[in-house]
Amino acid sequence: MAEYYVGIDIGGMTIKGIVLDKEGKALCEDVAVTGSENGGDFMCDIIAELVFSMLRKCGGTKEEAYVGVGCPGVIDSMNGVLVFSGNLNLRDYPLSKKIEERIGIPVKVTNDANAAALGEAKFGAGKNYKNSILVTLGTGVGGGIIIDGKLFEGYKSAGAEIGHMVIERHGDVCTCGRRGCFEAYCSATALVRRTRRQMEDNPRSAMWTKYTSDTANGKTAFDFYHTDIDAKEVVDWYTKYLACGLANLANIFRPEVIMLGGGVSEQGDNLIVPVQTYVDKELFGGTAYAPVKIVKASLGSKAGAYGAAALAMRDI
Repeated sequence: MAEYYVGIDIGGMTIKGIVLDKEGKALCEDVAVTGSENGGDFMCDIIAELVFSMLRKCGGTKEEAYVGVGCPGVIDSMNGVLVFSGNLNLRDYPLSKKIEERIGIPVKVTNDANAAALGEAKFGAGKNYKNSILVTLGTGVGGGIIIDGKLFEGYKSAGAEIGHMVIERHGDVCTCGRRGCFEAYCSATALVRRTRRQMEDNPRSAMWTKYTSDTANGKTAFDFYHTDIDAKEVVDWYTKYLACGLANLANIFRPEVIMLGGGVSEQGDNLIVPVQTYVDKELFGGTAYAPVKIVKASLGSKAGAYGAAALAMRDI
């Protein structure tokens, strides 16, 4: 009997769905509006419709299907409960149970960042490694940790909050309330904030020829890196803090590879090459015995759906 692995990636605005076969080949994909403003039960109705719609397109039945879900927020993955999600405005919501009632298929649930890490580890840039970490550089800094091929979630699935280790004691305030978090220095938000501050402090910066302090974005400083000293200062500042956080992760977990995702990672080698150099210098014991490779993640916005489908696979 064929097996169909359905991955559901819940976002604040949209829900991405994918169906994979046992080799990880995508059989079909679809997107729906989350609709969480109408409550959790309405959102689960949407998920159920998406699951059945994709299975019909693939020629599969619910008896042949396994379902995994990646969801933003704090997730009790053991019991399938969404403990809290500000994005979805839900608390203590029995997500697995609610979806299972609608589709008649057992459902596994994890945090969306963990799902993305699992997706990259099984089907993306980490597929050739048993130990990997995904770090996403977007509005915040998130990601997940894979140890010996398994997803590491910590006590009650509340661990692996990569963005909230401190890399600058008494530093900038983070959205979590602490000071000096990785996220406060290395998110795309932090990069944009630093770029705009640099521009405002230096009215003669060449960055002003293409951007204003309102339109400057995560690419701005990189665009002018080789032609403007102020842009170079921003990129060098960002690169050193990013490397500090990655070196911490490398020294604690010693993965074979750290994958960078999110918008800032689109800078590719302009970011990865200098970061690799810094990490190599700060890696405990050096690189001769157990090097840690820094690479760009490969699945982009589909990583979460792929990872949710991987979660549904019974060997995960």
